[in-house]
Amino acid sequence: MTQNEMQAVSYEVNGQTLTLNESVINQFVTKGNGNISQSEAYNFMMLCKYQELNPFTGDAYLIKFGNNPAQQIVSKEALLKRANRQKNFEGMESGIVVMRKDGNILSKQGQAVYPGEQLLAGWAKVYRADRKMPTYVETSLDECGKGQATWKQMPANMIRKVAQSNALREAFPEELGAMHIEEEPQYSDGGHVDTGVKDKTTNDLASKFKAKKQEEPKEKEVKPDPIEAEFEEITEPE
Repeated sequence: MTQNEMQAVSYEVNGQTLTLNESVINQFVTKGNGNISQSEAYNFMMLCKYQELNPFTGDAYLIKFGNNPAQQIVSKEALLKRANRQKNFEGMESGIVVMRKDGNILSKQGQAVYPGEQLLAGWAKVYRADRKMPTYVETSLDECGKGQATWKQMPANMIRKVAQSNALREAFPEELGAMHIEEEPQYSDGGHVDTGVKDKTTNDLASKFKAKKQEEPKEKEVKPDPIEAEFEEITEPE
């Protein structure tokens, strides 16, 4: 494939014609501090074209940091819109799994964790008209959310999204197989996995520096020596 052959890709989404090229993707669609390669741009353009995704409305984007491979990200809403286009799709249920104080484990819909409940997992169930049994996925919290900021702030919401994404892909592998959302554990929050190591190191260095400063003896205040001067006695004339 030559440079001229991949200058731009045009396609339609909801009656609107979109045109993508490597420059546009680098400037407007890619998150992170890296520059995508020609092949990464082409793969992303093909994903958007064949899945009818609009990157300018947040359907899809790339995450690229340094020389690491670019990650193709699709929003959960884009996954649902794609699933809704399938004639055999008959809806989805989802929720979380919690353990209560008495030790009982409960699967419930939604994502509300009440006082006295410990969040364990997320679950999702996708129904297809051409299958007798729904596709059920249960995703453990321990396998996801390795310290990212949003996982700390809203773990129930995040684990439920991951379960939904997994269930939709398993139910429609041909249609959704290459589409992943950012909340999934292999994709970091904004490209950075907050493990706490950096903060801990910074705090340790600051503590050591502070302790060292406290151990150092304070310099004695040097007072200037008093100035001694001799004065000649002057006698007034009579």
